[in-house]
Amino acid sequence: MFVSDADILHADLDAFYASVEQRDDARLRGRPVIVGGGVVLAASYEAKAYGVRTAMTGGQARRLCPDVAVVEPRMSAYTEASRAVFEIFRQTTPVVEGLSIDEAFLGVGGLRRISGPPVDIARRLRQDVSERVGLPITVGVARTKFLAKVASGVAKPDGLLVVPPDEELAFLHPLPVERLWGVGPVTAGKLRTKGVLTVGDVAELPQRALVAMVGRAAGYHLYALAHGLDPRPVEVGRRRRSIGSQCALGRRPRARDEREAILATLVDRISRRLRTGRRVCHTVTIRLRFGDFTRATRSHTLSEATDETRLILAAARRLLVNADPLIERNGLTLLGVAVSNLDDADAVQLALPLERRPDATLDAALDTLRDRYGSAAVTRASAVGRRMGQPVPILPD
Repeated sequence: MFVSDADILHADLDAFYASVEQRDDARLRGRPVIVGGGVVLAASYEAKAYGVRTAMTGGQARRLCPDVAVVEPRMSAYTEASRAVFEIFRQTTPVVEGLSIDEAFLGVGGLRRISGPPVDIARRLRQDVSERVGLPITVGVARTKFLAKVASGVAKPDGLLVVPPDEELAFLHPLPVERLWGVGPVTAGKLRTKGVLTVGDVAELPQRALVAMVGRAAGYHLYALAHGLDPRPVEVGRRRRSIGSQCALGRRPRARDEREAILATLVDRISRRLRTGRRVCHTVTIRLRFGDFTRATRSHTLSEATDETRLILAAARRLLVNADPLIERNGLTLLGVAVSNLDDADAVQLALPLERRPDATLDAALDTLRDRYGSAAVTRASAVGRRMGQPVPILPD
């Protein structure tokens, strides 16, 4: 049987937001750093050494690491850095599948004669990102996307790891079961109670036994991965399946009108991104995190696909109002909005009447003003004078 070369790269920027802050402020280099004071959006590896992790509260992070430097997020700086890195990706190979703002798969199988073997391409890629953008990046190289991603995770931070095709299972099987794609705390707990601790333990199970433990779809998925099976190619030009933004609120209680003002700001941001990309959405989802660290999501599917701010906001507001009892009981520490089931705007059949709606005209006018004068040029009256927190993209997509 023919076995392909290890020619897929998974490139992943290390502690991306925190690394950008350390790059731009020499006083932060070598120090523990967290981005976001209310909720940790990113932690440098110096902070992670103290047990600080993404999504914990700023108070928890400071208790674990009293000397940690806390910086407010600067999304424009992260976006600029991401664009520069993805330009290097595209100069390396035309086969690039972006996963999020800070990671991508790269297919380099057809470049051996031009650029050398994949490991040499990976070395040059890391050097280019370091020298031209000033950021550390880890690269995993393997025959499949799954193994390349696992390799980059094992090699972090600022590393390079190649998994040769004839050593895949020897590399994979000793790893903890959490390394399998799709194994979160709940699934890991189910497996560990049965004595399944490593990927090798999963591989030794009969498929039907694994299905009995975690369900049919998850069982088939984990069985394939544990045996190194992942036929998915690197997909060029894959469109986003959802667009989202979220805002960490801290632990201060927020009144209903303040929550709705924050929601409106997030929806303004998302709907503008929809229109910029000429996309429309079918489903609106809100994401909530509470003071006791529990989470909830609420979704609504629209009768017609849309990119209009008014329609998306109306759906999101209804979802938020319905969640009021949970919010009042547990306190709200994070609010997010996402739109999904996306289509190209030109591919959707328009509903009658076909004339341009007044709200669509208003959206277009506001988009033009913000494109010309900046995102803050026009804002809602409900947001004036409020400390809204910093909206950030929901990652990964």
